[in-house]
Amino acid sequence: MRNNLPRFSVKELIFQLVLHLLVFIFYSFDKKQPTIEVHQVVFFMSLAFFAFVINYFLLPRFYYRKKYLPFFLGTILTIVGAIAMEEWVLEQIYFPDTRGKYFPGIFLTSLDILPVIAILSGFKFAWDALGKQQEVDELKDAIKESELQFLRSQIHPHFLFNNLNNLYAYAIENSPKTPQIILELSAVLRYMLYECKAKFVELRKEIEQLENFTRLSELQIEERGQVHFQTHNIRPGYQIAPLILIVFIENAFKHSQSSQSENIQIDIDIRLTEEEKLVFRCKNNFLPTTNTQSLDKGLGLENVKKRLNLLYPQAHQLTINEGEKEYEVLLSLQLERIINLDH
Repeated sequence: MRNNLPRFSVKELIFQLVLHLLVFIFYSFDKKQPTIEVHQVVFFMSLAFFAFVINYFLLPRFYYRKKYLPFFLGTILTIVGAIAMEEWVLEQIYFPDTRGKYFPGIFLTSLDILPVIAILSGFKFAWDALGKQQEVDELKDAIKESELQFLRSQIHPHFLFNNLNNLYAYAIENSPKTPQIILELSAVLRYMLYECKAKFVELRKEIEQLENFTRLSELQIEERGQVHFQTHNIRPGYQIAPLILIVFIENAFKHSQSSQSENIQIDIDIRLTEEEKLVFRCKNNFLPTTNTQSLDKGLGLENVKKRLNLLYPQAHQLTINEGEKEYEVLLSLQLERIINLDH
C-alpha cells in the first residue's frame, strides 16, 4: 500500500520549526501586553494547521502536478475553513462575550488570518523551489559528467588505433626502433588508462606525458623533419583537464606525415603566464593534398571542442589557423589552483 503521508527531511523540519517560532513571535507580540496567552498559541496553531494542509497536501498533489484549478479551489476551501474555525469555534470558546458575538465579515477576517498563512505557505513554496533547483543542478552535473566520460572514452581507442597502425608498420620492417616504440606507447597508455580518471590532473604531470607522446610520435618521423617541444614557466600547483592538448599534437603529426615524406616541421610551445593562463601553440606544415583539405573536421578535434565547452565555459579561447602550407592551433586556458584532484 502506497504511503501518501508527507515526508520531512531533518533540514526541512528544523527550518519549519524556526519559521513557525519566528512567525508566532510576530503574530503574538503586543507592546501593551508582551506576554504570551494561551489563546494566542491556540489561534496560531489553527492557522499553522491550515497552512500545513496547503503546504503538504495541496501543493504536492495539485500545484506541482500542474492541476491548478483543483489547487485554487482547495486553497479557497482551506481559507474558508480557517475563517470558520476562528470565528465560529475558537472565538466562541475564548471570547464568547466579546468577539464571539459578532462576525466582522470575510474581508476583515481574511486580513487577520491571510498574512500568517501566506507567510508559512510562501516560505514552504520557496523551500521546495530551492530543492527543485538543486535537483536540476545535480542532474545537469550528472549529464555533464556522463558526456565528459563518453568523450574521454573516445580518445583512448582513437589514440590506440593510430599508434597500433604505426607500430604494425615498424614490426613488418623489423625496425630496431620497435621495442622503444612499444615502451613509449606503454607509458602513455598507462597514464591514459590509470591516471586520467580524475576530472583534472596536475599540469606538470600532463605536460610530462605530452613530452612522452611527442617522443613516441617523433620516432615515426625518423630523419624526415624536425620536432621542437618547448615549455616555459610551468609552475607546480595548477590543474588541467587531462587529454585536452594531446589531440592537437596527435593531429599535427598525423597530417604532416600523411601529406609529405620530408621536411616535416612541428613546433609545440606551452607556457604558463603570470595571470594563471596556459597558452598552448602547436604549428605544423603540410602539403595541400586531398586528405588535408579540412584538418579541423576530425573526430578528435570535434571531441576536444566539446570537452572545452563543458570544462572551460567562458574560460578558454581556441583559434585554428589553416594556411596553404601551415596549420596552427592556439589555445588559451584559464587554469585553477589544485584543490582536490579526486573530483
